[in-house]
Amino acid sequence: MRLPTRRQGLSRTRRLLERHLLLALVTAVVALTALYVSYREVQDAAGDMRTRGAPAVQGVAATQLALLRAQAEARSSHALGIDEVVGAGARYESQLAAADQGLSRLSDIQLDGERGRGVLETVNNGLLTSYNSSITPAAVKYVHDDAMQALKFSEAQTILTRPDTGVVPRLDVLQEHQMRHVALTSSLGPLQRAGWAVAELALLALALICLSALWLLRTRCGRSLDPFLLAALLVAVALAVVPLWVTAQTQQRLDEARHGLTAIEQRAGEAKDRARATDPLTRDAKELARDVKALARDQRYVTDHSRTLRVRLAARDRQSMTYYGALGGSALIVLLPVAGIGRRLAADYWRAG
Repeated sequence: MRLPTRRQGLSRTRRLLERHLLLALVTAVVALTALYVSYREVQDAAGDMRTRGAPAVQGVAATQLALLRAQAEARSSHALGIDEVVGAGARYESQLAAADQGLSRLSDIQLDGERGRGVLETVNNGLLTSYNSSITPAAVKYVHDDAMQALKFSEAQTILTRPDTGVVPRLDVLQEHQMRHVALTSSLGPLQRAGWAVAELALLALALICLSALWLLRTRCGRSLDPFLLAALLVAVALAVVPLWVTAQTQQRLDEARHGLTAIEQRAGEAKDRARATDPLTRDAKELARDVKALARDQRYVTDHSRTLRVRLAARDRQSMTYYGALGGSALIVLLPVAGIGRRLAADYWRAG
């Protein structure tokens, strides 16, 4: 029986090293592609929530509350008998101005596309003008004409809360669609989970290939631990842990933001339910004053929680550092195995074949 020659042994070792190198390159490319796509999707979702999602939901809630408070402020001024005082309408006017500014901002950040723009155009160009033409005469012009004042207040209330076609119900539809978008953006879907699974499995496979190559070099080539392959192993482990850890934290913030926006919408919904359930024309001065205070508390709640959400979603430094670190690591897991195995092929086995 023919014993294997030294040349045959070298040839088999060379083929094993080449296979290790090929597998390392393939798994590295798969890993870095899946890692890049999966990591960017979650970070983009956080950016979208910070710049559009949270401001859009908060904007609709704040606009609705401002319009409801404008109505309550105007009625309260009349009920308290101060509507004849110069400057008494400043409170309701400031709320109308806040609502108008809110609608202008919403046209740039709303999440419902063309349908949302259509709703805002209808509210801005039609309903809000009609509302102003009713509430302003009621608060300023007809302070000495109770019948006309009551009629104008009633018109304003109808324009504001009329089912389906009023300002608040139309904004409710927009808000419902925005909340669906927020839920979709802030949730980790099946494709994203699959992407992370592919990335983690590929990095695990790369780590095992590096270990196998190290063992091969030590047992068949008589070499000590190769620094390049050892570094590739460590980088693969780091890429498997750090981006996933940062992404888990980002996903937690997205979940918290979604719950916070839901709480904001619920708080605004409670205020809208109170407005629909009561007729402001039949309420006395004390009740209207309580309505104004309740709406002011609702507005502060929306503002404070929105600020907290933006701060929670603004952890951009760590996300950017991890992103650029992952890019650098992705380059290393391609280059290091080439350097480690390639130099052994070039130095020890370039004649074997």
